[in-house]
Amino acid sequence: MRRVTTWAGFGLMSFLCLATALFSARFLLPTPFLTEGMAAHLEARPAVLLTHVAGGVTALALGAFQLVTWRGPRRWWHRAAGRVYVVACLVGAVAGMGLALTTQTGPLAGLGFGLLAVAWFGTTSLAWRKAVVGEFAQHRRWMIRSLALTFAAVTLRIMLPVAAMSPIDFATAYTAIAFLCWIPNLAVIELWLRLKG
Repeated sequence: MRRVTTWAGFGLMSFLCLATALFSARFLLPTPFLTEGMAAHLEARPAVLLTHVAGGVTALALGAFQLVTWRGPRRWWHRAAGRVYVVACLVGAVAGMGLALTTQTGPLAGLGFGLLAVAWFGTTSLAWRKAVVGEFAQHRRWMIRSLALTFAAVTLRIMLPVAAMSPIDFATAYTAIAFLCWIPNLAVIELWLRLKG
């Protein structure tokens, strides 16, 4: 039963990651289908936003599948996809910091997303480093933390429409979401890792 629950959770996470990646990839189209607000956002900072989207979409598409430790003839896929995932996260995090530093939604929102960028870059870098030195148990733990932060893209897109429909002022809600889209993810995963030992 526990194995079934684990695989069900993995399947749901993979579906949400892929759905979010496909939804976000519209930014990369020659004529993206965007709301007026998002179009203005893209026009103001096209290079850094598109870089962030490209990195994030790639990380989302590959990330969930990296939870599976491939052995035998498929192990090459785990390594190859892992390298691409790491590069995508690092690129996405650097561009994300650029967006956070130039956000027009206020300094607190910028702080929230900026801290996310730092944490995303740091956990992914440590995951890569642990793999390089052969500490694969620690590599897996840091990679799971990195994936929890990559999953912030999913929680962000769940929270935004909820905030838009709530009676709370959207600017206030958005500032809170800048922290809530990733801190609970990381806290839950950290608790899970500690319980696993």
